[in-house]
Amino acid sequence: MLKFAAAILFFIFSPIWPLGPNPLPGDPLLIVNKKTNEVAFIQDHKVQTVIPAATGKTEDLTPEGFFTVTVKAPNPYYRKKDIKGGDPKNPLGTRWIGFDAADTDGRIYGIHGTNDPSSIGKYVSQGCIRMQNEAVESLYEYVPIGTKVLVVTSSKSFEELGRDYGAIE
Repeated sequence: MLKFAAAILFFIFSPIWPLGPNPLPGDPLLIVNKKTNEVAFIQDHKVQTVIPAATGKTEDLTPEGFFTVTVKAPNPYYRKKDIKGGDPKNPLGTRWIGFDAADTDGRIYGIHGTNDPSSIGKYVSQGCIRMQNEAVESLYEYVPIGTKVLVVTSSKSFEELGRDYGAIE
C-alpha cells in the first residue's frame, strides 16, 4: 500500500502531471480580452501576436473562464441556418477553433472567421469570438487540440495575464 501511495504522489507532483488549469510553461495559450476585443496568442513564454476580434453583443453572451480547445475545423458547417462550409454566406468564416465553455463540447463556443469583416472590434456575436478569416487561418495552424483558452474582461496587459496564468515567466 505504501508503494502505491508513493507512486500516486510521484505522478501528482511530477512535471508530466498538469496541476490545475494553467498551461505548462512554454505551452500555447490563447487569451481573449472582452474589454479590448483582442485575442493574444502566447507561446514559448511570450506574446507572439495580438489580433483584433469581436465578442458577444452582451457581456454575458461570451462566457468568461479558463477553457480547452476541443475541436478544430476548416470551413465549418453552420448548423443553425444549414449553411455549408466554404459558402460566402457562412458567418463562421473559414476556420473554427472550438472550446469547452459552459460545459459544451467545443461545437457551441469558438474562435472563428467571419463573412462580415466590418464586425471585428465590436460587440456583435451570439457568444463566439470572431476574427478576420486571414487571422484565424494563421492562428489555426499554431493552436493544437488541448490548447488552453482564457476569456476575461480585464484592464491588465496580455503580458500580465500571461504571467498570472504561468504562460510567461
